[in-house]
Amino acid sequence: MIAIIKYNAGNIRSVQNALTRLGYESIITDNPAEITSADKVIFPGVGEARSAMAYLRERNLDKLIVSLQQPVLGICLGLQLMCKSSEEGDTKCLGIFNAQTKQFPPKEKVPHMGWNNFSELKSAALLKNITLNDDVYYVHGYYAEVCENTVATCDYILPFSTIMQRDNFYAMQFHPEKSADVGTQLLKNFLELS
Repeated sequence: MIAIIKYNAGNIRSVQNALTRLGYESIITDNPAEITSADKVIFPGVGEARSAMAYLRERNLDKLIVSLQQPVLGICLGLQLMCKSSEEGDTKCLGIFNAQTKQFPPKEKVPHMGWNNFSELKSAALLKNITLNDDVYYVHGYYAEVCENTVATCDYILPFSTIMQRDNFYAMQFHPEKSADVGTQLLKNFLELS
């Protein structure tokens, strides 16, 4: 069973629909026992960092997420909250990844919205059958710095972390559930991790 963490952030149903299309059962939950006992955990989200972290702290989900042992996938806001901190609302985050989330400088159109490809890919199980030319779909005004946990980067105004990994924690800045065949492949790669 896949647990999708329910918290104060949008876009959760579209992730569940993508899992259903791939043939996986999932539940949307903020119940610690259900999250801990799941085979895989997905931490998606669209929203604002400060209010999302407040919601997680009120329910002790912040401590629970960092203690999980099974594969965990953060998506969009989920990736940003897995970093040390966010400039959005000057927010202390989960600290799984050794990076800060920063606001894009207003040199170009912000938010970064639409399709973009990868600028660098490292060797990682999550990236099976993925190439630099593959496009994925973004909607974000904040980005995670490139750091030792970065396994894929994208360029928009500057290079940023678009896929991150540390131990059993994985994250994607883009929306795999809206990224057509490439997003489906990435979700499949995550779901097939042992």
